[in-house]
Amino acid sequence: MLRLALVALVVVHGLIHLMGFAKGFGLAELSQLTQPIARPMGVLWLAAALAMLAAAVALVAAPRWWWAIAAVAVVLSQVAIVGSWRDARVGTIANAIILAAAIYGGLARGPRSLHAAYERAVAALPHAAPGPALTEADLAPLPPPVRRYVRQAGAVGQPRVHDFRVRWTGRIRADAASPWMPFVAEQHNTIEPPRRLFMMDARMKGLPVAVLHAYAPSGATMRVKLLSAIAMVDAAGPALTRAETVTWFNDLCLLAPGALVAPCIAWTPIDDRAARAEVTVGANTIAAELRFDAEGRLIDFVSDDRAAASPDGKTFTVQRWSTPLRDYARVGPATVATHGEARWHPPAGAFAYGEFELRSLAYDVAAAA
Repeated sequence: MLRLALVALVVVHGLIHLMGFAKGFGLAELSQLTQPIARPMGVLWLAAALAMLAAAVALVAAPRWWWAIAAVAVVLSQVAIVGSWRDARVGTIANAIILAAAIYGGLARGPRSLHAAYERAVAALPHAAPGPALTEADLAPLPPPVRRYVRQAGAVGQPRVHDFRVRWTGRIRADAASPWMPFVAEQHNTIEPPRRLFMMDARMKGLPVAVLHAYAPSGATMRVKLLSAIAMVDAAGPALTRAETVTWFNDLCLLAPGALVAPCIAWTPIDDRAARAEVTVGANTIAAELRFDAEGRLIDFVSDDRAAASPDGKTFTVQRWSTPLRDYARVGPATVATHGEARWHPPAGAFAYGEFELRSLAYDVAAAA
């Protein structure tokens, strides 16, 4: 709604500038404009109008760069307004609003933003040709419930997944007592070499918060910015890297079941509805228990090797972490859960801190680029 309101403001403001052009070229008698406007200034009014309309189009079609066009439009507009100050000074209010939005747009989407860092990191992900098709023979080393899960996901007979891109909506909170914050997110993972990039935009008390997780076996980072300008968290280090290794493996289990034949995973059967996995990636070996229902669907993932970050991201506390799953459906290339929770299990009692709704899933996007 805010974006639509801003688009409407920019369009109306741009169209009003056409009055200055019409006055300057004698195309219409406009009683609202009492001061004379020379033709060169009329051209400036027209240029400001076209720039405003271009900014409105870019805000819808190319939000990554709209702010730069809007900044130019504001400069042209304000120069024109100063030349007819007595008649047009009220337009300065609209310019101030548009300029503030453009400044935020530059912070949120410009070259120094977390979004730009995410896009650069995605572009740098390794490409690979599609892998050989997954066969029943490949499933032989897996425990029975894991084999059933991979089959019901539809992975057998399909090329082995190199990477996947996911889009989410949902809500998240800091702890059990904090209010929920709505979010939208996109992530991109590769399996070999292991990489995970997760970009989230949330709302905290109505204010935008940008979050970027970047994982590689050599190190992980987590950066959080309020209004895309104020750094709230800038975390890194071995504890975060270990935690993100668990998250990367969790992504494979939930979103790319065919990747569970990867050689970095050592499986131990538990019973007909559970199995334990040990995953070694770089310097970290983490473990998780996978739990399945009678139909072979993964319904929970539990690990004691993930650490919860403090609000400033400077300290980490290891505690049980789980991701209950439900609502299986065909999404793009696979049958997967479309609703998941992220839960911490502190001594005071377990609570969900994240609820995720799967919106899209695509495989081998980097491989096809």
